[in-house]
Amino acid sequence: MVSQFEPDNFEDEEEVELFEHFSFNVDKGQSPIRIDKFLTDRIANATRNKVQNTIDSGNVLVNGKPIKSNYKIKPLDEIKVLLEKPPRDTEVIPEKLALDIIYEDDYLMVVNKPPGMVVHPAHGNWTGTLVNGLVYYFNQLPTLPGNTGRPGLVHRIDKDTSGLLVIAKSEVAMTELAHQFFHHTIERTYLALVWGEPAEDKGTIIAHVGRSAKDRKVMVAFPDGSQGKHAVTHWKVLKRLRYVSLVQCNLETGRTHQIRAHMKFLGHPLFNDAMYGGDKIRKGTQFSKYKAFVQNCFEIMPRQALHAMSLGFVHPINKKPLYFEALLPEDFVKVLDKWEKYVTYET
Repeated sequence: MVSQFEPDNFEDEEEVELFEHFSFNVDKGQSPIRIDKFLTDRIANATRNKVQNTIDSGNVLVNGKPIKSNYKIKPLDEIKVLLEKPPRDTEVIPEKLALDIIYEDDYLMVVNKPPGMVVHPAHGNWTGTLVNGLVYYFNQLPTLPGNTGRPGLVHRIDKDTSGLLVIAKSEVAMTELAHQFFHHTIERTYLALVWGEPAEDKGTIIAHVGRSAKDRKVMVAFPDGSQGKHAVTHWKVLKRLRYVSLVQCNLETGRTHQIRAHMKFLGHPLFNDAMYGGDKIRKGTQFSKYKAFVQNCFEIMPRQALHAMSLGFVHPINKKPLYFEALLPEDFVKVLDKWEKYVTYET
């Protein structure tokens, strides 16, 4: 979704036509929070100031009526955001792209997304995404309510995260898979290369995840639950390499950047994760040879070291359990191999 909250900088005596850009139906279990915070958390690229300006202009309606920024939403409220410019056409342009298809039947597909590929069209990335390739591959894919422009998707992974995604090919399949994700019954295992060696061999991180007040693109862990959404990550160390560790992470919930935020909170940010401070030497010596080695690893793997390795769920139609795995991509394998050789040589 693209946010264009700034009004045009000109006066016009004619009545301004407003276009609906976003619509939300508040969940019946929603706790009362200010509407400006509610919208800022749900609209991509929106800031609190832009949202408040839009509300003050009378362009945010709750149950058909304008409200103020301090209005606290109630369960089942219907919220609409109106702007002067028409929304961007949500039609996705079909593109012939290489898809690594792990499994496919009449109802769903499992793909192995390479690092660097954006999952769906959005601001700054309208072409070359996984969804552009899917639309070319299929004649038609379903969408969930409020998910226009993202046909077939029931979940996402970050652009620079590699690994498995399940795609729904029918409305029934999409609804059932979305239900499984909502109830956290999907099994998801990630492999991450993190800085340092955790003190314990395994553990569970229980800390809300929400947007940083300083940078809305960054997610922060709130262990006191004061902000964000409930998030749980189970982790265990698979391999200790003195300065870095290979860690397995199993998601109980699926919040935006959950593993990246949780591992930073644990004190072990993902290797080369620029957004969360992992693109600097966080552990090890200051010798020039070591610095050159780490920089070489950064160049081989110019992204956060995170891979969605496995995916397990119940087939939406025949109800049989399905389980899939994707091998580590080449860049991850090369960096892991270099670290193993480095610590062996240094020992």
